[in-house]
Amino acid sequence: MLNRTNKSNIYTNKNMSSVSTPEPEFQQAYNEIVLALKDSSLFEKHPKYEKVLPIVSVPERIIQFRVTWENDQGVQEVAQGYRVQYNSAKGPYKGGLRFHPSVNLSILKFLGFEQIFKNALTGLDMGGAKGGLCVDLKGRSDNEIRRICYAFMRELSRHIGQDTDVPAGDIGVGGREIGYLFGAYRSYKNSWEGVLTGKGLNWGGSLIRPEATGFGVVYFTQAMIDYATKGKESFVGKRVAISGAGNVAQFAALKVIELGGTVVSLSDSKGCIISETGITTEQVAAIAEAKIKFQSLEQIVGDYSAFTENKVKYVAGARPWTIAGKVDIALPCATQNEVSGDEAKGLVAAGVKFVAEGSNMGCTPEAIEVFEIARSTAKSVEENVWYVGGKSSNLGGVGVSGLEMAQNSQRVRWTREKVDSELKKMMLNCFNDVVKAAKEYAVESNENSLPSLFKGGNIASFIKVADAMFDQGDVF
Repeated sequence: MLNRTNKSNIYTNKNMSSVSTPEPEFQQAYNEIVLALKDSSLFEKHPKYEKVLPIVSVPERIIQFRVTWENDQGVQEVAQGYRVQYNSAKGPYKGGLRFHPSVNLSILKFLGFEQIFKNALTGLDMGGAKGGLCVDLKGRSDNEIRRICYAFMRELSRHIGQDTDVPAGDIGVGGREIGYLFGAYRSYKNSWEGVLTGKGLNWGGSLIRPEATGFGVVYFTQAMIDYATKGKESFVGKRVAISGAGNVAQFAALKVIELGGTVVSLSDSKGCIISETGITTEQVAAIAEAKIKFQSLEQIVGDYSAFTENKVKYVAGARPWTIAGKVDIALPCATQNEVSGDEAKGLVAAGVKFVAEGSNMGCTPEAIEVFEIARSTAKSVEENVWYVGGKSSNLGGVGVSGLEMAQNSQRVRWTREKVDSELKKMMLNCFNDVVKAAKEYAVESNENSLPSLFKGGNIASFIKVADAMFDQGDVF
């Protein structure tokens, strides 16, 4: 349970002096880790760790730059580009690039801050960073997108490298954009190196990379099910509500279907689709094809034959959490703050037992509180609602990016089976680390409660980063 009694000073603690209040997304991410750490016994058992908070919350470097290009109408456009190089104690800066009109410094700082700890939980040598461009790519031609990528990389190339900072894709930056960005870097620097991940398989990419985040969140959830039921249950027969319709949601849905679960929903920014009998692999394939063309789910349902025989219900302006009927598992895979407190209550009422974020900070603080109270007050283990945050459950993507970096360094390519095996092992190791930290530092008063993965994920990742910072003199 999130115990805020006598802890109201968490949000006004002296360590908060490093947080800028006009940055709500970053403030929320910072508050989350502070709450998890302060509501545990970590600082009581090891007081030295408290001094890490004000240091780790400040980026090592923030790079802001102008990006200009000529659009297809021959008019010059300009946008703000960013790279937040947050922490390199655990390895080269690592984190995605987001091309979207919502990009601003608060969102990139929140994502970069989360990335530090997420990357630490992979067990690989990676620091944390995030970057992007405030631009809308919808309606632009391939040639214009190429010009945008080359203009963006013209400045970014000064600040990255395979041993310095290795960006990847994120919202708005898929395989096409990574290709253009890599080509630009190679041209500007006269160097072919593993400076970006998510590359094409024909030029340095890794198998399983597109699937990794979606597969990874399902593998983590399977570990939750195994632990909670002592191996008696699996995805078979489970009703799974998934939000989003992009890369993460698509591959999470495919893996759930493969493991015998029923996917009852997908969504985008304009609405959601609900299926009582289960969304099919053919429907997921249709969505994947159409989303590259920036089509909405409403358009896809009307245009693609996969939805003719296996009909779904489209609900405009809605998210799936309170309208999907009975839900056993919820996988938020869209964007930040996509599950509200009221929606969390709706999920609990709908019978949800496992909630794992495929998105970054997918649940609001109010939603997390609902799930944690349901877990900590359960009258039996079977009644627990087990929630885990994205820094633990959605690290599969960056984990396989780390494996791509390893393959690039060795100039080899691993088989699909080897990469998938390493991904499964990584997610299971992460789960075990998180449970261990929760048991050691987040002591429960209710003997029926499962360990708090919310606290455990924050604690385990913080310790890994903090120890590296102490060893290297970043904190003294």
